[in-house]
Amino acid sequence: MNSVNHTGSSQENKLKRNLSNRHIQLIAISGAIGTGLFMGSGKTISLAGPSIIFVYMIIGFILFFVMRAMGEILLSNLSYKSFSDFAADLLGPWAGFFTGWTYWFCWVITGIADVVAIAGYTQHWFPTLQAWIPMIICILALLSLNLLTVKMFGETEFWFSMIKIIAILALIIIGIILIVTAYHSQQTDTSSSISNLWQYGGMFPKGVMGFFAGFQIAIFAFVGIELVGTTAAETKDPTKNLPRAINSVPLRIIFFYVFALIIIMSVTPWIFISPNKSPFVELFTLIGLPAAASLINFVVLTSAASSANSGIYSTSRMLFGLAKKHDAPLMFGRLSSRSVPANGLMFSCICLLGGVVLIYLVPDVIKAFTIVTTISAILFMFIWSMILLSYIAYRKKRHHLHQYSLFKMPGGIAMSLVCLAFFIFVIVLLTLETDTRQALIATPLWFIILAVGYAARKWLSNSN
Repeated sequence: MNSVNHTGSSQENKLKRNLSNRHIQLIAISGAIGTGLFMGSGKTISLAGPSIIFVYMIIGFILFFVMRAMGEILLSNLSYKSFSDFAADLLGPWAGFFTGWTYWFCWVITGIADVVAIAGYTQHWFPTLQAWIPMIICILALLSLNLLTVKMFGETEFWFSMIKIIAILALIIIGIILIVTAYHSQQTDTSSSISNLWQYGGMFPKGVMGFFAGFQIAIFAFVGIELVGTTAAETKDPTKNLPRAINSVPLRIIFFYVFALIIIMSVTPWIFISPNKSPFVELFTLIGLPAAASLINFVVLTSAASSANSGIYSTSRMLFGLAKKHDAPLMFGRLSSRSVPANGLMFSCICLLGGVVLIYLVPDVIKAFTIVTTISAILFMFIWSMILLSYIAYRKKRHHLHQYSLFKMPGGIAMSLVCLAFFIFVIVLLTLETDTRQALIATPLWFIILAVGYAARKWLSNSN
């Protein structure tokens, strides 16, 4: 490793391996079931119709290989704490700097999207409540939990994830009962049936362009899938637990995303699904169960809180790693008495308050959510691409480690190139819609800021 630890390499200043297999499995599920599924799927259904099912399957297929590439590299050298470490080692210090800071920014942006979503969900119960109030309460609550111990983060995430999983399972079971009994909705004057998937204009009612348009928000639903990679330094027995968590990702995606969306569109034909509301909540409102709708609203609210919780965790760990390599102020490299990077946690939470400013400037929750999620999706695709480029470099520079690896990436370099081509294709798709094009135009500004920051860091280290 080319990073020298000047911040004190004593055992006291190292992250503790306190996350068990139970925590890692649930963090992996939580990463795969984001706010995008609960909040954004209404908009993706309205853009693509039933073909959205294929969109989720394609993205899930591609990201499985990104995860496998990350897993092989992380397990080839257990001193790698996260992908910013291996990017710096395999591609050069600039890559570690760009990856680390971009990942930090990704989660700040995603955290803002989550607190914006929380404001939207809260308005289901309190329509007149000012949006900034639940946002600030959520940020303060999550900061307090994360300041305690990493185990407390693991426990919080475990229970948040359990709520999400139980809710989706309940939705699937109730949906199957409604389909089997051909439940007739008074509001839409339609009966629940699998045939609803193709009876309203076929599987591709909006044509190929509608199908392509679905990729933009759908890809945001997957952000955080790589979160397992940032837990590597705090995972007990990573050689056993990481492969297990990574390999189960495709099954989860098919089950939680594809099944849930098939059920939703079978119970309520896609033409009746509102793009501005969560289809999970709407499903129960449409069938006349407002109490169940309130319960599901609570679930999607905890889902957003769970995602924000993951964001606060990973941003603080990324800042900790950057500070260790002198890529961030040294204050972020200090741990509290509870082995938690408290300074990084507080800084990231202050940045989340940007969501309060955003809601003030863009009062429409879904519009604000779309802007933020597009920027987030573009930056996450950059992170995933850096993982793949690191993998290609690893295969060339560390060929002997690949030979001995017990967790080889299927398809190797060829599949890495296929995944990179897919991300380029999605970036091109983002130019098609006005709201996503605006976010795409704004994103390069972040990389200009990073380039200036990296040049300043090099100049300072050379002058010292």
